[in-house]
Amino acid sequence: MTVRGIRGATTVDANSKESIISRSKELLLLLQKANHFNTEDIVSIFFSMTSDLNAAFPAEAARQLGWNKVPLFGMQESDVEGGLGKCIRILIQINSNKIQDEIRHCYLHEAKRLRRDLVDIEGKEEEK
Repeated sequence: MTVRGIRGATTVDANSKESIISRSKELLLLLQKANHFNTEDIVSIFFSMTSDLNAAFPAEAARQLGWNKVPLFGMQESDVEGGLGKCIRILIQINSNKIQDEIRHCYLHEAKRLRRDLVDIEGKEEEK
């Protein structure tokens, strides 16, 4: 088995606990569904948020999903001029027999702009 990284990002409309937790849950569940992994497969999850978000920790969403034994780490995203605001990024590391081309990365809401190469014109995850 190999450790594989799964990337994802989303944005929120407001700096509120409800928005941060809700959008983080949405992304975590989509990443899990798209990649067919169990919580026991997760090595760790890294969360980052842009500096304009501080109302909640996105890792709380994973805890609310029952992912209580998964190591979680949160950090602030680099504050780059012209960068996408109100953005939450997630990197999930899993143990998997999949090859890298089988991993599905997900970008939601305004974060679709970050990786247009992984999102088709309707905003759905690109099929490989």
